[in-house]
Amino acid sequence: MNAAGLGTTDVETLLTAAAAAPSIHNSQPWEIRPVPGTCRLEVRPAVDRWLPAADPTGRARLLSVGAALFNLRVAARHLGRRPRVRLLPDARDPDLAAVVNLTRLPPDASRRPDLYEAVALRRTSRAPFTERPVPARTLTELASAVLSEGARLHLPGVLATRRMLTLTAEAERRNRRDSARLRESRAWVHAGAFPYGIPSAALGPADAAGRIPLRDFTGAVRARSAPAVPFERHAQLALVVTGRDRPADWLRAGQAVQHALLLATARGLRICPLHQALEWPDLRNALGGEPDRPQFLFRLGYGPEGTPTPRAAPATGARA
Repeated sequence: MNAAGLGTTDVETLLTAAAAAPSIHNSQPWEIRPVPGTCRLEVRPAVDRWLPAADPTGRARLLSVGAALFNLRVAARHLGRRPRVRLLPDARDPDLAAVVNLTRLPPDASRRPDLYEAVALRRTSRAPFTERPVPARTLTELASAVLSEGARLHLPGVLATRRMLTLTAEAERRNRRDSARLRESRAWVHAGAFPYGIPSAALGPADAAGRIPLRDFTGAVRARSAPAVPFERHAQLALVVTGRDRPADWLRAGQAVQHALLLATARGLRICPLHQALEWPDLRNALGGEPDRPQFLFRLGYGPEGTPTPRAAPATGARA
């Protein structure tokens, strides 16, 4: 990187890290472009990768953009740069989700734990987890990571966990009955080398006992997927919440979620999103309580590594 702007190698590192972020249906709904002659990048939602049936408000899309933004920040610090982020910086340009300015870190700057290696290792695991509990110290670390991004992490007890799983199961039943949502989710499942969506090999099995309602992307077509198997009896869930529910909060929540997911990956944990109930307004309200606004529910534990999902090659060209 020089005074004139970002070097090509650094841009590729930044954009490759951002592209590794999780997103709803692996839609990768972001566009990140360097501004010519500067050390600044613009982050925007991709207008052509949106899920209008499952995500009519665009909340999940901005959560996904926030996750990519956090990966960008991690990569910047790995390169010895300080990322200064402004969310929704221009009211005249509402599609501009964030601007990231990169400056050099001084040699004596304190370094946070480097999560860069976890960026490439993080995967969604839709497999059964073991019964090994997540240590309290690790859960405290995850809660602190989420809090540092302007959100909070709720760790439900046994009764609240059952209620959240029941709400998620109800969302799954509605999804199977909603033809528009079912068509949309099926459209994001594929068997070939497509840079977006979910490979059929990554769908995973269903819980034979029906306790853990993983997302069924294919509906009736699921009969062709893996047979049902036993899952863990006691699921460990975590819910990311914010105090308000504006686009800026969605972007903060996405960064908080990704901070937690990368830290969990670095600690040897596996993660599985359970986002279905958040896509139905009444079920989303039931997941949390005022004044908290639920943003992301996930299951965590120890188990097999998830199947890799594809990523589109990052576009390194500058925006004119």
